[in-house]
Amino acid sequence: MPTSKQINLKSRPQGMPVGENFELVEVEVADPGDGEVLVQNIYMSVDPYMRGRMRLDFPVGETLAGGALGKVIASNNPDFSEGDYVNNGYGWREYFLSKGTDLGKVDDTLAPLSTYLGVMGMPGLTAYGGLLVTGEYKDGEAVFVSAASGAVGSVVGQIAKIKGGTVIGSAGSDEKVDQLVNEFGFDHAFNYKTADPLTELKRGAPEGIDVYFENVGGAQLEAALTHIRPYGRIPVCGMIAHYNDDGELTPGPRNLTETIYKSVQLRGFVASAFGPQRGQFLQDMSSWIKSGQMKYHETVYEGIGKAPDAFIGLFTGSNNGKMLVKLADQ
Repeated sequence: MPTSKQINLKSRPQGMPVGENFELVEVEVADPGDGEVLVQNIYMSVDPYMRGRMRLDFPVGETLAGGALGKVIASNNPDFSEGDYVNNGYGWREYFLSKGTDLGKVDDTLAPLSTYLGVMGMPGLTAYGGLLVTGEYKDGEAVFVSAASGAVGSVVGQIAKIKGGTVIGSAGSDEKVDQLVNEFGFDHAFNYKTADPLTELKRGAPEGIDVYFENVGGAQLEAALTHIRPYGRIPVCGMIAHYNDDGELTPGPRNLTETIYKSVQLRGFVASAFGPQRGQFLQDMSSWIKSGQMKYHETVYEGIGKAPDAFIGLFTGSNNGKMLVKLADQ
């Protein structure tokens, strides 16, 4: 019967989350009963969407949840064997019991385990489906990606480049801008903290953009609306600029009329919509990783106690690529 350290939501964040909103606790986890498996998490993910769920969805005083990659260490379920690696939604804890219906086996021969929380997991599928399905991307088009150095944005840009597109990206530091161009192969990139987005879009795509992959909102959405071509598409993945508003007014786009006269499609989506594309996604992504066409970075914090710091770091730009917390050796 293992002891599991896990992170509870101690209080709801007001504005930017702080360490005092979280609490480290220890609980005893029973041995697996009939039909159950005991899983030890190896990696857990932290993602910006969790901030919104902390407003209402996650109960105060209870353990948080999120994507994780674990290993079956004991099984009374015929569908799972000890040693199986599984994706699960029970992050923010070291151990848990499951009936198996909420687990998904992963093949560690296709790609490194950690990538199943990044380029081979939800962020990768979000990028793939958001660009190709929701964004209806056509080979060779011009794409603007905000938050382009993140786990989703960096994959969006590389997929567009693989398919012959012109790609512009924004990031929050000069170092990340350099990485977008010189490592990920973006055609143009800029630091949104020091540059004017509209000016940079005109430099990177003088004839306009066809797709804006929206991760941020605010001034960058306004610039994209101004510079997007007729019949352009804006797949809305997130609006991180607004996640910590909590009632404060953050400036938004003043030019939504551009969607009318240009017949622009602006459409939100979530990764769960792309279940039918998952098989093709895994095949394509594993092939791109092996061929070197898809590059990725991970920022890894060590230990469950660092999970709040990792989460807060998403909003201060401390991550380079996918933000993970390593909970155990594989």
